[in-house]
Amino acid sequence: MIEVHQFPCLSDNYGYLLHDTESGETVCIDTPDADAYLREADHKGWRITQIWNTHWHPDHAGGNKDIKAATGCVIVAPKAEAPQIDAIDRTVAGGDSVSIGSHQASVIDVGGHTKGHITYHLPDAGIAFVGDSVFALGCGRMFEGTADQFWASLKRIKALPDDTLLYCAHEYTAANARFALHADPENEALAQYADEVAERRDRDLPTVPTRLERELAANPFLRADDPDMQARWGGGDAVATFAALRTAKDNF
Repeated sequence: MIEVHQFPCLSDNYGYLLHDTESGETVCIDTPDADAYLREADHKGWRITQIWNTHWHPDHAGGNKDIKAATGCVIVAPKAEAPQIDAIDRTVAGGDSVSIGSHQASVIDVGGHTKGHITYHLPDAGIAFVGDSVFALGCGRMFEGTADQFWASLKRIKALPDDTLLYCAHEYTAANARFALHADPENEALAQYADEVAERRDRDLPTVPTRLERELAANPFLRADDPDMQARWGGGDAVATFAALRTAKDNF
């Protein structure tokens, strides 16, 4: 059995500990705050054996060295970003796989936010750790990649099973919902989703993880190939529509 322990850290990050009850292995998904991860693992009685980094940004890989020093864990990180990440033991790229106990995770290339960003998808558990590639009702800023690259990455996420739970790395959903309603004002599924987000945040509850099928219906960035969105934002081309949406969100 796979268990995901989710907890807030830093100002708006989520930390994730992935635990396999059979083998006893525990994986840190990114390391925004080493102390928080070590504390949460201790509270759960879990032994950290691995770190899986999604990308190089300090709020995702900044705790690597301290967690490794405390636990002796193995660090897995994106090959394309190896020079920017500390203490790596193994590099991976799209098409590779990693494992926790008997559970395999496929590595998916989702570059765009950063050039070498990766996602870890565990198909038998129906979950994916997507870092900053896609958020509930949003996607990451395009710091290093191109619109072509980022849209190709989002298509890989869109191709996962509809019931996949996406564990994204930040609680950005309320702000994302405000832009999404601006970008796609006639979307009834989005309007209902946004109301639920507001209600959850009013009660200080998380809006993550999110189910892919819901994002496919309501997330404007995943809908850049929809004719209505293209007519509103991009004039018939998914990449141009995605680029227009990303620019608009950056300036919203």
